[in-house]
Amino acid sequence: MEEAEAESLNLKSFLKWAAELGISDSPPTSTIQSDSCLGQSLFVSNFPEAGGRGLAAARDVRKGELILSVPKGALMTSQSLMMNDEALSIAVKKHPSLSSTQILAVALLNEVNKGKSSRWWPYLKQFPRSYDTLADFGKFEIQSLQIDDAIWAAQKASQKAEEEWNEATALMHELKLKPQFLTLKAWLWASGSISSRTMHIPWDEAGCLCPVGDFFNYAAPGEETSDSEDQAAGKASSLPEDGMLKSETELAAAHRLIDAGYEKDVSSYCFYARRDYRKGDQVLLCYGTYTNLELLQHYGFLLMENPNEKAFIPLEPDMYSLCSWENELLYLQPDGKPSFALLSTVRFCAVPKTSRRSVVHLVYSGNRLSTENEVVAMRWLAKKCRTILDILPTTAEEDGNLLSFLGEFLDIHQSGEIKEMSSPLPTELCAFIKSKNLVSEGIFAMSRVARRSIERWKLAILWRHLYKRILWNCIVHCTEVINDIVSRDSIQ
Repeated sequence: MEEAEAESLNLKSFLKWAAELGISDSPPTSTIQSDSCLGQSLFVSNFPEAGGRGLAAARDVRKGELILSVPKGALMTSQSLMMNDEALSIAVKKHPSLSSTQILAVALLNEVNKGKSSRWWPYLKQFPRSYDTLADFGKFEIQSLQIDDAIWAAQKASQKAEEEWNEATALMHELKLKPQFLTLKAWLWASGSISSRTMHIPWDEAGCLCPVGDFFNYAAPGEETSDSEDQAAGKASSLPEDGMLKSETELAAAHRLIDAGYEKDVSSYCFYARRDYRKGDQVLLCYGTYTNLELLQHYGFLLMENPNEKAFIPLEPDMYSLCSWENELLYLQPDGKPSFALLSTVRFCAVPKTSRRSVVHLVYSGNRLSTENEVVAMRWLAKKCRTILDILPTTAEEDGNLLSFLGEFLDIHQSGEIKEMSSPLPTELCAFIKSKNLVSEGIFAMSRVARRSIERWKLAILWRHLYKRILWNCIVHCTEVINDIVSRDSIQ
């Protein structure tokens, strides 16, 4: 309870600090004075099943409305931090080989090192203590991904983070940071903050840290609202009978392709509603188009239903050389259907070598080459998916059961020491506990670190579970296509 009260006081202090910097969710014409930067259009709320802490609509909001503005002076950038810290500015100039992201990471750690004397302290206290990006995954979590491409991506992210830390160590020593801020753990925190919280600005590749603006949770592009919300949006956003918009403001809102961005004419980072929201709805922000693996890599979370998810399956070496498509276009969609490029490639490879030259133009049209070819292509895809699933250490069902068990395990054992388990533990959980040294003299301590480790591990399990689900969807799809062809032929 004391911790919750402290967090509430910190948040209240932060929102007051933000208001003093000119951050506001009020219309530019508003004259309302408040000790909080929120309350007119937005308020902070908790969404346990949809991203945790986020921003909710304080009133009914229409698509395209300006709902938050953050002036340039309130943005934390390498430039703004160096302008207010001569020692940092001088030290950075001695290390021209460091990237803009490394410089911002060092500057962020330098600011945290100042503690309460930092002007950014109310904001820094809002940052999480750790992140769940791929770079934060340990060896056990990485191997738990099971799929080679995902394991490689996680290993690469971890290796890159360590290399960048080594390169920046000399600068951090020159700044005389406290020992705890010189560690790889501290570097992972700083780089995780930048990866998951920064927003694009035109004058710095590293981006900016945007107070309050980084409270928005993610909505994937192409992710539509519910039917009731769609109907409400349709009523509010429909065009007049003459088909013309009433004002330049409506025109701008109708054609705005992004939810937020730095606007030079008002020297502020401006956030707009991506759709209509009712009072109390969570207001979401689209960061861009990401697969679940990319979301894990950059932000440390994934979506159960991601319209932009892709499952890549390994093809035969000669298949890559036969097709003219880029490898990233050869994937399975969330519903299991192959992408246009993958389907075209499999169809083409199902054609006898002596006949391929004559059907090249048909392959790129997207049409079936023949019923026989389609059956061969679907059987190949289904067999490939079955083969991949068969060689993996666990099934999708086993992953689902493990996730359910871990959820119950964390609910039952909130904190403290566990001397006896209520039921036998899954083999993989036993291996996890052993790898993390969570048991001492037969007693398992459910500490904050242990809970965080399990939550991170759950992300790896969930990712592989969703990957396998797509492969099963593909098998079902291929089977349905084959059955449809067979039934049509039998009727004829």
